[in-house]
Amino acid sequence: MASDTAEIGVFGGSGFYSFLENTRVVRVDTPYGPPSDRFTIGEIAGRSVAFLPRHGREHQVPAHMVNYRANIYAMRELGVKRILGPCAVGSLQPHVKRESFVICDQFVDRTSGRKDTYYDGPITTHISSADPYCPELRRIMYDTCKARGIDVRPEGTVVVIQGPRFSTRSESRWFSSQGWEVINMTQYPEVVLARELEICYVNISLVTDYDVGIEGEAGLAPVSADEIIRILNANNARLKDVIFDAVPKIPTERTCSCATALSGAQL
Repeated sequence: MASDTAEIGVFGGSGFYSFLENTRVVRVDTPYGPPSDRFTIGEIAGRSVAFLPRHGREHQVPAHMVNYRANIYAMRELGVKRILGPCAVGSLQPHVKRESFVICDQFVDRTSGRKDTYYDGPITTHISSADPYCPELRRIMYDTCKARGIDVRPEGTVVVIQGPRFSTRSESRWFSSQGWEVINMTQYPEVVLARELEICYVNISLVTDYDVGIEGEAGLAPVSADEIIRILNANNARLKDVIFDAVPKIPTERTCSCATALSGAQL
């Protein structure tokens, strides 16, 4: 019987695990409560992969209610050392086109009230967030997207809003004026919690629409719900191909700084 462990974790919507081989479903308990759903564990090219739908299999958990601490902790309990964190985003810049991918290297946190650390004392812990995304995984994901012929940007900043509401036009224009590329509701605190547990994390942002602040500018028409669904489905299909190609390229040994993120961080 296969072991309920995995070396690579993937967050995302339902459907990805159709690519996994030798799958089994496991439930993981954590000190922080239940994760968003059960995990599906399987294989890609002989590598063990754990998949968790970030919002639950029925998309029943909105972004501001996701138990991010439980999700990341459960990944570690399964043995995961690297996490792939794709997400749908809106574009904040006319040159960041719909249907393109962005491999983010920075985030801006505009959320409030989320449980965003494992370290509430008595040991004071300050991890560095200067470069929150794993450089090794970012390079692999970018190169894999390029090889697939995908319009992809090797870097970018995602601004993370609290949700569940979308931005006002004024908020969106402000974000755009700062030069930030995309907007999303889930990247924070997911990425920093992974760093606190010394897990490598990479984001793949799938651009589905132009945010409200730049709709109508530079000839950009507001997108319809049908168009968003069409683009999201197309992106998800391409994402599955990218992940399937990328997983075998991930080295078994880590040489990045993610694995030693707590070194010197605790007072």
